[in-house]
Amino acid sequence: MQQFNQPEQSSTGLDPKVAALLCYVLGFITGIIFLVLEKNSRYVKFHAMQSIITFGGLTVVMMVLNIIPFIGSLISALLGILGFALWIFLMLQAYQGKQFKLPYVGDIAEKQAAQFK
Repeated sequence: MQQFNQPEQSSTGLDPKVAALLCYVLGFITGIIFLVLEKNSRYVKFHAMQSIITFGGLTVVMMVLNIIPFIGSLISALLGILGFALWIFLMLQAYQGKQFKLPYVGDIAEKQAAQFK
C-alpha cells in the first residue's frame, strides 16, 4: 500500500482524495467517468481503474451467477455483501490518501492507469 503525503493535483478541480473516493461511489460507472476526465493525477487514475476492474468484474460475475437457480443466487447474494464491504473499505482508503492495491486487480489497475492518457 502506497501512502501519498499530498497526491498530485486533480485536473477535475476537486481535491485528489475526494476525486479518488468518488471513483468508487457508483462502482465502475464513476470509475469510467473519472478515468476519462482525469488528465493529471495518477492517484485518481489508479482508483478509477481499480474501481472499473473490481466492480465491473463483480457485476458480471453476479449476473452470471444469478442465471444458476438457487445456489447461484445464494452465492451472488454473499458476493453482494462482500462487495458492499469492499466498496466502503476502498472509499475510505482513497479518502485517506492511500493507494490500497487489491491482490491481482491492483497491479493490473496500476499498469492500465499509467497507460491511459
